[in-house]
Amino acid sequence: MTYQELKQEEAQYVMNTYGRFPIAIDHGEGAILWDVEGKRYVDLTSGIGVCSVGYNNETVVSAIREQAAKLMHISNLFLTEPMVQTAKTLVTACGMGKVFFANSGAEANEGAIKLARKYSYDKYGEGRSKIVTLYNSFHGRTITTLKATGQDKFHQYFFPFTEGFVNAKANDMEDVKAKTDDATCAIMMEMVQGEGGVLPLDVEFVQAVETFCRERDLLLIIDEVQTGIGRTGSLFAYQQYGIQPDVVTMAKGLGGGVPIGAVMAAKSCESVLTPGTHATTFGGTPLCCAAANAVLSIVNQPEFLEEVKKKGEYLRKRLEEISTGKIIQIRGMGLMLGVVVKEEERAALAAACMERGVLVLTAGKDVIRLLPPLTITYEEIDEAIEAWKGVF
Repeated sequence: MTYQELKQEEAQYVMNTYGRFPIAIDHGEGAILWDVEGKRYVDLTSGIGVCSVGYNNETVVSAIREQAAKLMHISNLFLTEPMVQTAKTLVTACGMGKVFFANSGAEANEGAIKLARKYSYDKYGEGRSKIVTLYNSFHGRTITTLKATGQDKFHQYFFPFTEGFVNAKANDMEDVKAKTDDATCAIMMEMVQGEGGVLPLDVEFVQAVETFCRERDLLLIIDEVQTGIGRTGSLFAYQQYGIQPDVVTMAKGLGGGVPIGAVMAAKSCESVLTPGTHATTFGGTPLCCAAANAVLSIVNQPEFLEEVKKKGEYLRKRLEEISTGKIIQIRGMGLMLGVVVKEEERAALAAACMERGVLVLTAGKDVIRLLPPLTITYEEIDEAIEAWKGVF
């Protein structure tokens, strides 16, 4: 079908909840995508950080194909090898305790919130359930994770929200302390605020939050839904901050394209969620975990992660060469970069990039967000930059 034919049928059959780009994607290879009419694009979006090892990755595709023929789904009342092996790999790589599998980042964050509140209830009883999150954060689109998100624009229409959240200023330890009281059970934050505008937190601030949590017996929850699975040049971004969280959430890149999320707990709180206190039908299915194991076999290698850092530095350097005045700032970590432009110019610039064959994302009010597949080549980065020169 052509784009126009698909657009007409979408208008008739699909809820209008997305501001879609005027492109219908047909297939991909590596970091390259083609639309239904045959136009080629260098993809700097990877499905908003999901297709971490590129499109049609043979290792991932083979794992999915083999597992689909063997067993796609069985309830969590039974054990499966792919699920156990994914958990083992994650725990071993991070020195953590145990893992609970979900279907998405929002569900992973919901699980972390439940874990933190039960941890506090088990030790201190009722009345200690508040969680501090940061302004400009984004933690999901369920009713609870919307409330946890520190952006007012998401707090519309769906009242009443789940209570028990308060926002503090990022990189402001005094404000974090001021927002914390005897009713607080956890502090939850992203190392790089992705949807908020690709805003990395300061190392000193993150380490101060960890120390504060230890002093008050608050669980430190690190939301790695977007930053995890190699995106910033380490398996998880927190590993570059010199801290050890109590809970880490992940999703997006973990499955390389299939829906999977996870809550990983430290040994100190690995047993908080007990039989009957949390569950999901589709979490940790054999199919999704087979894909996750394949992704981790690629990403969880020191040389691969080092190459992600090098590619991120290379992409940043090439962007800095475009000195037309339209680019105000470049920030981020690894292959998670935000290009700050004038707010009134952002939409037109992003559209022009797509017109010239480069797919990009946006974030915050004035940021063009880049989340290419971690397997993007230097030649593909150069191709994207040449197109950007024509735009900027």
